[in-house]
Amino acid sequence: MKNIKLFSIIGMLVLTQQAFSQKNVKSVTMNKSEEHYTFQLSDKVSRQKVSFKNRYGIILSGDLYLPKNAGSEKMSALAVSGPFGAVKEQSSGLYANEMAQRGFAVIAFDPSYTGESSGEPRSLASPEINTEDFSAAVDFLGIQKNIDRNKIGIIGICGFGGFALNAAAVDKRVKAVAVSTMYDMTRVMSKGYNDAVTLDQRTTTLEQLGEQRWKDAESGSFAPGPVLNAEKLKGDEPQFVKEYHDYYKTTRGFHERSLNSTGAWNATNRISFMNMPIMTYIQEISPRPILIIAGEKAHSRYFSEDAFKAAAQPKELVIVPGAVHTDLYDKLDKIPVDTLENFFKTNLK
Repeated sequence: MKNIKLFSIIGMLVLTQQAFSQKNVKSVTMNKSEEHYTFQLSDKVSRQKVSFKNRYGIILSGDLYLPKNAGSEKMSALAVSGPFGAVKEQSSGLYANEMAQRGFAVIAFDPSYTGESSGEPRSLASPEINTEDFSAAVDFLGIQKNIDRNKIGIIGICGFGGFALNAAAVDKRVKAVAVSTMYDMTRVMSKGYNDAVTLDQRTTTLEQLGEQRWKDAESGSFAPGPVLNAEKLKGDEPQFVKEYHDYYKTTRGFHERSLNSTGAWNATNRISFMNMPIMTYIQEISPRPILIIAGEKAHSRYFSEDAFKAAAQPKELVIVPGAVHTDLYDKLDKIPVDTLENFFKTNLK
């Protein structure tokens, strides 16, 4: 019980982070580069900057990955985003790069209010708007002359796995959806890890968030929440916190625009997640197929297993032997790319 409560508290800290301002982010010197990606672009793939607008008028920034050997036929396409608090130059770009090598047109994009995408205030997330971000990416892909709008799928990584499932449920243009090492952000923010938060704790959190809103209103700005991914760890943190640090705070996955690398969300970020369960309509994805991928040793594995149980057929759950949560961010010996390729080639036709 003690460990469960600890996980709950840590979960709250993870999810109430506040990012530094864009001005401060530029002061980071580690791997500083205007075109900094955490992976190598394949020589079989081209990448170009694109932008598109969602229903809220927010301009999203994306990278469009195309196979260089694409013929004249219209291609199947994918939209990919995540992890929660990451940018397109990290894990989502790596997935896009891999899938473009396998013949897909793929857009990896920065979610609203983060990275190179627009939206004010900065460092904000929303279950509604981040779900809409996927549909806006489908809008973009569907009007490209070299893409078949009837063959579009989406991939969500980590927290954007939950948003991808929510988007697929409401947007029937999505023909297939895959999620990797997923979180249900509304569940973990409102209930903590392993649903350990009590009603009294939830009430206290909401009261504190309300008080923070008064403070923000008085100051005219949004106060920062606590930062979790410190420059150095003390050594007594839970293993999954060490795994996050190993990705976001080292040369392996650091990016100066990533909130998880350079700061945190604003202090009131959790409010919109507290009473909006995004898994409510997961059964309505059917008869379109779902692929759910999780690591055997991932602390987040239960999100994937519960989503799989709740979903209707057709569905597939792949558990990667020995993998922890962050292994599926970038370790190509762990990410089942061939499985993703076969899933989308089978179902986008």
